[in-house]
Amino acid sequence: MSPFVTGKIRVLPDTVSCRIAAGEVVERPASVVKELIDNSLDAGSTLITIEIEDGGRRLIRVTDNGMGMNPVDAHLACQRFATSKLHAEDDLLRLTTLGFRGEALPSIASVARLSLKTVPSESPVGTHTHSEGGEGWKTQDYAGASGTQVEVQDLFFNTPARLKFLKTVATEFSKISYTVQQAATINPHIHFRLLHHNHKILDYPQASSMHDRVMQMYGPSFLDRFLSLTPTPGPFQLTGFTVSPHHARISRTPQEIFVNGRSIKNTTIMHAIYEGYKSFLPKGKHPQFIICIRLDPHTLDINVHPTKREVRFSHPEVVHSGILHAIRQTFITSSTFDIDLPAKDREDVSTQFHIPTAKPTVQSLAVAPVASSKFSPHRGGSQAVHASLFAQEPPASYIVHKQEFHVVPLGQIHQTYVLGHINQDLYIIDQHTAHERVIFERLLQNWNQKAIAQQVLLIPEPIELLPHQATLIEEWLPVLSQTGLDIERFGPTSYVVRSVPAILGTVTVGPLVLELLEELAEWKSTNSIDTLIRPILATMACQSAVQAGRTMTLPEISTLLHDWAQENFPMTCPHGRRVAIRHSVEELNTLFARASEKHAKA
Repeated sequence: MSPFVTGKIRVLPDTVSCRIAAGEVVERPASVVKELIDNSLDAGSTLITIEIEDGGRRLIRVTDNGMGMNPVDAHLACQRFATSKLHAEDDLLRLTTLGFRGEALPSIASVARLSLKTVPSESPVGTHTHSEGGEGWKTQDYAGASGTQVEVQDLFFNTPARLKFLKTVATEFSKISYTVQQAATINPHIHFRLLHHNHKILDYPQASSMHDRVMQMYGPSFLDRFLSLTPTPGPFQLTGFTVSPHHARISRTPQEIFVNGRSIKNTTIMHAIYEGYKSFLPKGKHPQFIICIRLDPHTLDINVHPTKREVRFSHPEVVHSGILHAIRQTFITSSTFDIDLPAKDREDVSTQFHIPTAKPTVQSLAVAPVASSKFSPHRGGSQAVHASLFAQEPPASYIVHKQEFHVVPLGQIHQTYVLGHINQDLYIIDQHTAHERVIFERLLQNWNQKAIAQQVLLIPEPIELLPHQATLIEEWLPVLSQTGLDIERFGPTSYVVRSVPAILGTVTVGPLVLELLEELAEWKSTNSIDTLIRPILATMACQSAVQAGRTMTLPEISTLLHDWAQENFPMTCPHGRRVAIRHSVEELNTLFARASEKHAKA
């Protein structure tokens, strides 16, 4: 080839290739914190301190008391594809360390101002190396305590396009808090501290076991609701905690999976967990769990995702069956399904856990003239306990009809669907989605009129949050107050709910707040309230609507049909699920081969 011929392909400069790598590894400040904690764990640290400013934008400083590095290693640690954890290709098949890609520090350095101070345990003098944007590394001697300190300042200062995609300070710091909590959960023998603007947010001293660490993080009431997993013989070790089905909640927090010390996401494991709960989980509820798996590194591929958040198993069916069996065995060996329950809970257990009931499955009820009746979706069962928390009954305006419809309630199928005749049409309606849409429409109307009526709780309901949830809710309290939900801080992570929107009735407040937090965590800021008010109201409506599996009386069915008709027969809930199936008289005539109304009388 002629030396004078040029082509279109170029070798990228190191600065560009590092920033491309940074795009894979450094998604947000929490990604930086995770990579640095992984390095500290691999260095044998017993104390890790994380200091944050401005949600990680301005400063991330991670200090550990690990083995430290000598000057040669300190210099190489900041170069691409330099690592102490890999020596040959086969090492990829038996990794037991956390950070291994050899790109964390150079990738972070390429999009920030990075400073590395490290002192090996056998030397009184260490090394300080630093750069801006990964260029012009400067190195000098440093005197300090044994260990390593990595300081990341002005993250994304040279990539403004990435900077603008960050969310609010509260949201970003909430994700950092969650990252630290995950690391602390799986490493109980290590002391973790997290500070934000020099204020201590988390402090988890060394614990003797995961049980004690979970007690530190979540409190004794958490463990009261959870069962320790029953270990089973097999090719891997399984430990952890899973919630008793009686105490399952709508919220998915926590749902933690650790494989060989890594926090990961895996569809095989998630499917096995939900299969384990399959016949025991109440409708609309999710299991909460902390599951730790240890298995031979040769049967695991952790190099399938740049941030190591996903793994691949060589024998996924073995992992699936082992987890499913362990969960089922835990339920069997525990007292979870003791039938000697209080009377107020028996109905809930029989409906939520699908204990067979007498046939027929269609609730056939005699149709009689229906008097005006308030539709109370939570009446009866254990929900009646919550009625005493409210200063007054839900406003009667909820059942004031704007216009009259000829409604004939026909009954209920599987305690989930209601049948009714409205005007000339037959409807099969999902009772939950229909009620959810009615509540949503009326909440939205009240919001647009700036007239959301509040229901004051006689006894404010306390809520205990995790640190990252408490950080997040502080940002959203003014917005939630505008929707009729008044929440006040009562301690570092404790809050009390003093009022709720009146239209929600006797909603259980704790799960509602947790579900709202999961929804709000995905929003960038609180500025566009008119944009995000719909998902907030939709979550409120979903939490307070009558649930599937709840028996409804004919007057309640009649009121629900009336209310749904008044809202112009919406055919989807706010989240897009179907509400009803309609059959007109013409369609019924066609189905039964009746060509006309005249023939229908034959």
